[in-house]
Amino acid sequence: MRIFNRRLTRLAAAGAVALAMLSAPAFAFTAQENAALAAISQKLDGVRTMNGEFIQFGPTGEKSQGKFYIARPGRILFDYDPPSHLKVRSDGDSVLVEDASVKTEDLWPLSKTPLKFLLDNNLNLSRSDKVRGVAIESDLIQVTIVDDAQFGGGTLTLFFDPASYELRQWTVRDAQGLDTTVVLYNVETGRNLSASLFKINYGAITNRARERSLRD
Repeated sequence: MRIFNRRLTRLAAAGAVALAMLSAPAFAFTAQENAALAAISQKLDGVRTMNGEFIQFGPTGEKSQGKFYIARPGRILFDYDPPSHLKVRSDGDSVLVEDASVKTEDLWPLSKTPLKFLLDNNLNLSRSDKVRGVAIESDLIQVTIVDDAQFGGGTLTLFFDPASYELRQWTVRDAQGLDTTVVLYNVETGRNLSASLFKINYGAITNRARERSLRD
């Protein structure tokens, strides 16, 4: 869990990338790059639900995988396969990290993680002053978003299919230059997803946290 908490801290650092309103001016892009950013924004905004599988690669080579469920705006579930016993869940307000192996929960504001960027209901990359780079290749479009305002700074790089503008993966690089990459596959969109997937029982979390503090 300690390793995952460090990883989530790195993700949180990059979350500010897309969320904090910096005073720096927007970067100038070519007409082709602006068109790609607009098309990507439109594609993401059109996706209400998404589910599939993921593989996550950590900065020291560790690998984990599982299933994911997204219901925009704001809701997501990453359900990791054993032996990790992890679940990362957002209900639109908070992100809950559950580790069943050690029976712990950690709660984060959604606004402090990069998930907020991916789950935003009004995404407009072509007008965001957080977008600092666009690379258009034959096999991918790479969008780089940078922030130095919170959590020591960080970079979030999103990778899209150049034909469909669908999100394929993202990489978070923290202020120490350490990367965490998440790759999506077997993706479905438009499926009805149960609201229970994203529900957070705040009372139970508070009670268990109180019990742990009394035992320490």
